[in-house]
Amino acid sequence: MSAPRWLFWHRRDLRLADNLGLAAAAAATAALSGVVVLDPAELAAPDQAPARLWFLAESLRELAARWQAAGSRLLVLQGDPGELLPRLAAATGAAVVAWNRGVEPAERERDRRVAAALQGDGVKVLVDWDQLLVPPETILTGGGAPYRVYGPYLRNWRGQVERRAIAGELDLRPAPRDLLDLDPAALPRPELWAALPRLEPLPAAAQLAAIASGSGPLQPASGDGRLLQPFSGAELCPCRPGEAAALAQLDAFADGGALASYEEGRNLPAEAGTSALSAALRFGTLSPRQAWAAAAVARYAARSDETLASISVWEQELAWREFYQQALLHFPELAAGPYRPQWRHFPWENDPTRLDAWKAGLTGMPIVDAAMRQLVGSGWMHNRCRMIVASYLVKDLICDWRLGERFFMEHLVDGDLAANNGGWQWSASSGMDPKPLRIFNPATQAGKFDAEAAYIRTWLPELAHVATPDLISGQIAPLERRGYPAPIVDHKQQQARFKALYANLPRG
Repeated sequence: MSAPRWLFWHRRDLRLADNLGLAAAAAATAALSGVVVLDPAELAAPDQAPARLWFLAESLRELAARWQAAGSRLLVLQGDPGELLPRLAAATGAAVVAWNRGVEPAERERDRRVAAALQGDGVKVLVDWDQLLVPPETILTGGGAPYRVYGPYLRNWRGQVERRAIAGELDLRPAPRDLLDLDPAALPRPELWAALPRLEPLPAAAQLAAIASGSGPLQPASGDGRLLQPFSGAELCPCRPGEAAALAQLDAFADGGALASYEEGRNLPAEAGTSALSAALRFGTLSPRQAWAAAAVARYAARSDETLASISVWEQELAWREFYQQALLHFPELAAGPYRPQWRHFPWENDPTRLDAWKAGLTGMPIVDAAMRQLVGSGWMHNRCRMIVASYLVKDLICDWRLGERFFMEHLVDGDLAANNGGWQWSASSGMDPKPLRIFNPATQAGKFDAEAAYIRTWLPELAHVATPDLISGQIAPLERRGYPAPIVDHKQQQARFKALYANLPRG
């Protein structure tokens, strides 16, 4: 008797190695096929980014090759997963469909709908947590409530991670091997198989952009009609698609010295002091357990307190990622607005001219403009600069943080609802943070973290001739600007204005 066919539905886990849901499925049966469903409604989301479509398309290409090397295949369908997965299960005779859970409100609702459709047809569903080191339901306060403050969360999280590591629960799972492929000629429902909207060959990034814009193959998109252009910043983007590239970047970061000096290097945008693995973690071409394991190996080999401190700081960044994920899981309303209710009454000015200048990197504040040029040009922005430009938009230009949140999502290769929303609410002082108000002085930030203006000159080459102190302060003589604008606002004045508006917010 042949082994029962199972399907594994890939979403934010575009890898074979150390994939918990996939490993569980492969342990149950060798007759396993992978499936990706490209939903035009998701591809055409109003905040879709060409950079993410590029990363997705290239990662799928490698994922398909890995499935083939493992003995099976990756099926890529275009359409609604709630409709297509039951049809695929019926066509292939699949007894079980497995996948890994997500935290976003829309994906959780989608998964409930898909599970109900499959179970209604008699197909079993197997789900697991994969994208987090600690399942979010298990990390609660002493009173059984979800955490709202990072510090206490970090202490609980680290304790649980260390206990799970000792118990072997974070051991890396190998990629499945010796799988059994399906035979299209021997399927129980060949007519259903023939009618499936399979994408063969796999779509390139430009084709995904066409689908998102409503002009792609098979089905129209249902987004807001925004025309997406293919991503042109691949050579500038530090995030590399695919499972092999993610592991290579992790090894280079952990072994090449950047992790050992991370505590300082992570704040210097002109240097390669970060891992550049944010997109790999967002798409799941790398697992958080692989990241933690690399840190553990580096910790064992560390020879100085400075190195150990840097490793701890990087581990804390993994904790920030999980803090924001559990926050969105427990408080889905974060996706729509501020966590702190008084911020719903803030009188945002939302000056369109200032907002457009911020988006274009033409505010006259070089560190801000350099960061915005990096975002638009490369699909990525250094984290220190994300905080600088977010504070500037909210506290200097007095624009609603949600405008910045959406613009980031329209461009970031690592755009993730939980992390992006959490970061913007942190900068806006509207989120889960015990300190109610934080205002960055962009000139002070530039002087501290880009003291030689190397980052500014990289992304504002038209200002390469300007003296470093002037680049940092933004006080550039008119003849030196050569078309670059004067600062559109005065930080000191805007800081006072923002504080006055904030003081009038209702308390509680």
